[in-house]
Amino acid sequence: MSNGYLGYHFNIEPREIGSEILIAQLGEKAFESFVETDFGIIAYVQKELWDEHILDDIFILSSDEFKISFTVEEIEQVNWNEEWEKNFDAIDVDGLCHVRAPFHPKTEAQFDIIIEPKMSFGTGHHETTHMMIQHLLETDVNNLKTLDMGCGTAILAILAEMKGAKPIDAIDIDNWCYLNSIENVERNNCKNITVFEGDATLLNGKNYDLIIANINRNILLNDMKYYSDCLNLGGILLLSGFYTEDIPFINDSCVENGLTYVKNFERNNWTSLKYIKK
Repeated sequence: MSNGYLGYHFNIEPREIGSEILIAQLGEKAFESFVETDFGIIAYVQKELWDEHILDDIFILSSDEFKISFTVEEIEQVNWNEEWEKNFDAIDVDGLCHVRAPFHPKTEAQFDIIIEPKMSFGTGHHETTHMMIQHLLETDVNNLKTLDMGCGTAILAILAEMKGAKPIDAIDIDNWCYLNSIENVERNNCKNITVFEGDATLLNGKNYDLIIANINRNILLNDMKYYSDCLNLGGILLLSGFYTEDIPFINDSCVENGLTYVKNFERNNWTSLKYIKK
């Protein structure tokens, strides 16, 4: 089990484009979640996955076009809720889905989801989660056997159940995400979600009507065959976790694995794709 995280606080000039490039490059490493700040970003990495050379080939750090400095802090599990409570605002997606922490008031939204974020990635604030929620809101998922791969907080699995999907498997390789997902499933009174700790090898022998995968580009490319193999004919694959410039790579992999493009959403240069297995 992880004994905590390191938070890299990057000050970046110019901030917007620099943050975008830095997140993309850090995403190739063990960094697993990012928070944008007024000065740049905070990037989080599990201590056990860290080594002293983790920034060695992050090219933007040696670029003359950007001025980047950083400090590093240790973050223990115990103080993470407090940090979120200070920084976590409730969000609304298309007036239909309200995502809030336990300390936020309930609204009359059709889908009211309570998330205790802790250290997990997937509060609805990030563009990729927001777009995946949009896909789910407009998709008829009733009685679809569903997989939420790289579930983070299990927010997408929870919304899928609220919309009638069942049964649902939620899988994450990170122990904190696994434990946090179990908590959030219970907190939202979900009855049809089973949470597993592990990777795509858990999919051997399984089959699904709907697969939701909000993970980074490299993992998606690596695991695409797993998704295709366990997706039933007529099944839906929803993907996010990557930039618009990554679409050709993701699309090529999907087509190679027998998947047909349906549509996509874009939000601040992030994108989310929908495919069907015909």
